[in-house]
Amino acid sequence: MNTTSSRSLLGTALLLLPFTTFILRAEGIPATAPSPATSPAKPVPTPYEHTAPTNPALPPPDADIWKQTWHDMNRPYPPVSTPLPEEELAARSKAPSNAIVLFDGKDLSAWQPSKWVVKDGYVEVTPNSGNLMTKQAIGSMKLHVEWWTPEPLTGQDGQKRNNSGILFMDPKDGFEIQVLDSYNNKTYADGIAGAVYGQYPPTSNPIRPPGHWQYYDITFHHPKFDAKGNLTKAAHVTVDFNGVRVQDDTTIIGSTHGPARRAYKAMPDAMPLGLQDHHDRVRFRNIWYVPIED
Repeated sequence: MNTTSSRSLLGTALLLLPFTTFILRAEGIPATAPSPATSPAKPVPTPYEHTAPTNPALPPPDADIWKQTWHDMNRPYPPVSTPLPEEELAARSKAPSNAIVLFDGKDLSAWQPSKWVVKDGYVEVTPNSGNLMTKQAIGSMKLHVEWWTPEPLTGQDGQKRNNSGILFMDPKDGFEIQVLDSYNNKTYADGIAGAVYGQYPPTSNPIRPPGHWQYYDITFHHPKFDAKGNLTKAAHVTVDFNGVRVQDDTTIIGSTHGPARRAYKAMPDAMPLGLQDHHDRVRFRNIWYVPIED
């Protein structure tokens, strides 16, 4: 092919290129293959989002919990409820004679070494110092704990608004009841105060404004496993939040820790109790529990 003919064909091809691209796009065919570097990443699926395990220790496959999406911002928000008056909450908070006191406002002798600060009858999170864990391994219990959050800073919203948690069993594979300033604070429903984190929102929101002490009374039943590590009984929890029941013998469907819902991991019947360091200066006081038999 001579030079003149080559130039003529090249010119014709260049003229036709825009029309070819238009036709391909009209037919739904990409003109060029997308670059792997610019292709959108596929979302990581939530383990329990589409299918439910058939273990009889867990809710049945048609239970509502298996239809929910982890941290779904469109999940219905619980209604606001009225907390009990301060005087009644204080009267109910006194440790009974058979209680084991974990923190009485004086020192952290019942806890593993920590940089958290004890002052004026409370213990405050030292951000980025790690969780506060009991020395004693604890199984099923009735736990009382009071917590406090400061006034939020400007722009301190959602999960950043003074966050912590009550950690049952293994801090990596166990179960958290959320602590968060949820007063006029929009976030995902399964992450507000009183929630079984990432699983069940509280049935209502009886939180008091920041700067007030909040009261938790939690009945926790530890999970059970057979000799092979298979789950035979799920953990259950009941939560009274400021005197209002917001979880009622709720079946925990797996570990609440990590970036998505996770299945149960075999663990002993008793492990240390923890308070979470989520990098905010949350305070705790009057912590005690009564062991219970399963």
